[in-house]
Formats: sequence, structure tokens, C-alpha cells
Amino acid sequence: MKGRVVKSTGSWYEIREEEDGYRIKARLRGLFKIAGLKVTNPIAVGDWVHFKKNSTGEYEIMDILNRENYFIRKSTHKTAHDHLIATNIDQVLVLFTLKMPRTSIGFLDRALVTAEAYRIPVIIVFNKTDIYTREQKKELQHFAEVYKKVGYDCLFASSKLDEGLDVVKTKLKGKTTLVIGHSGAGKSTLMNKIFPGLNLKTSEVSAFAQKGVHTTTFAEMFEIDEETFIIDTPGIKELGISEIGEEELSHYFPEMRALMGKCRFHNCRHLNEPDCAVRKAVEEGQISDFRMQSYYSMLLGEDNRK
Repeated sequence: MKGRVVKSTGSWYEIREEEDGYRIKARLRGLFKIAGLKVTNPIAVGDWVHFKKNSTGEYEIMDILNRENYFIRKSTHKTAHDHLIATNIDQVLVLFTLKMPRTSIGFLDRALVTAEAYRIPVIIVFNKTDIYTREQKKELQHFAEVYKKVGYDCLFASSKLDEGLDVVKTKLKGKTTLVIGHSGAGKSTLMNKIFPGLNLKTSEVSAFAQKGVHTTTFAEMFEIDEETFIIDTPGIKELGISEIGEEELSHYFPEMRALMGKCRFHNCRHLNEPDCAVRKAVEEGQISDFRMQSYYSMLLGEDNRK
């Protein structure tokens, strides 16, 4: 039988059967090793698998089908390993908040680079617009202008004010969407407001620490209708980029990719090489300073994963 993994709890996987849509629980048959991947989890939500019932009446996953794409990060628990967040997705929705909690630009840009590497479209949702001061709203507008210019879809939303909910809902229709953000950024609250039947767990953000509490323990796919699926994830504190070499990193910044071949050296890293078209574009204001700083932090391996 064929089905899609909709929930992973470590040892057990919940699978949605392809033909009838019913759900079954299954285990992995033996040890799986994915060629070219050193991961903590061989199977992730979104994977298509073959499974069957064994002699004891339990279901076993026999095979993992080829993936169209995947969203991956460095494992926070196991050195030199990666962690698959989701596979076979149509788009990623990244929630960004200026406070309660504050999302770092480094986190957002790492999410964008990861998605670019696997050609996955991204929607940036600037969330909780009801809690910002006038100055913070200007800052948010500046970020949105930069990312729109780069080519990203930017939306504004407030679950409290019902702002932007219909627009976000339209963007999700007919797609399998991975929703990510820091704990407390409002993922579950926003999805509950857009799709009331979801009933995802939510929690308050600490006013003192301005940090959220993990309410989602495992990634899980929810069926909205026959063509619309949402993958809810635990809040991501760190997003270490994976599988991307130094020479290719700038390719995943669209504004830098547009200048490929314009630098004097074909392998220019845009650090201190002469006649660098990218650094010139920064000086002329064509590339944002904060985007360039994100690039440097990834290139030089600085601890800017949060």
C-alpha cells in the first residue's frame, strides 16, 4: 500500500493511505539510510511511503519514495547530522514578529536560503501587527519593502484584528504548506483563525522573557480539504543551514544571484576581492546592508542561527 506520512513521533509514524484517506500507525522496517543524507530522522512528514501489514498485524514501512524536495536544518542535538523538517512541499510560510518574541533577520534569511536551495517558494507573514508601535511598524514596512524587491511574497497579519487572514488563506489554498517560526510567533493562533476546525494548541508568550512555549511537540500535517494541507511544526529556535557550500551560498540570495558573472573572479566570495559587483551593489544601495550581513554570518560560520 502507498501513503503519506502525516505525523512522526520518533518510533511510530502516522500514515494517510492514498486511496481511501484513512490513517494507520506504522513502524520502520529495520534501519533506513538515505543516500547522501546524514540525518537524525530517515522519514519526515510529507514523505510518500510503501507499507504493509506484517505477520503480527502491525504495519511496517517498507520503502520511502523519491522526494521532490525537502526542508532541512542542522540537528541541534547530534553533531554532524541534519534534521528533516518536512518533505514534498509546495511552499513555506515563515512567520516574522518584531516582538513577543522578536524574530532575528538571521533566522528569516536562513529560512529563505534553505528554501531557495531546494527551489521552494516562500511567503513571509509579518505577524502580530496589532502590538507594534508606530516606529516598529515603519521598521516592519522597511523589511517588507526589501524582501518584496528581492522577489518574496510579503503579507501582514493580525489574528486579533482579523487583518490579512483572507489573503493568507487564499495563498494556502490548493497547496501543501510548511509553516515555521519561533515559538510564540503565532503560528497555531493564525492557523486556527484561518481554519477554525484545526484546533491547534496555543500558549501565551512570556511578557518578561518575550519567548514562547513549545505547544507543538512533533511536526504534523493537517488536511484542510482534498488539495490543501498545512504542516504545523514545533517552534524553531535555531535554523542552521545545511548542505550548502561557500561558493554556492550567494546563489541563494536572489539579489546576488542576479549579479553572477559580474565580479572579476568567478569564485568571488564578496569579502575583500577587487572589482566585486556585489559589494559595489551594497555601496550603491541596491542590496540591503542587513541582507549582506546575513550572508557574511552564514559564510563565515558565525553563530547567528537564532
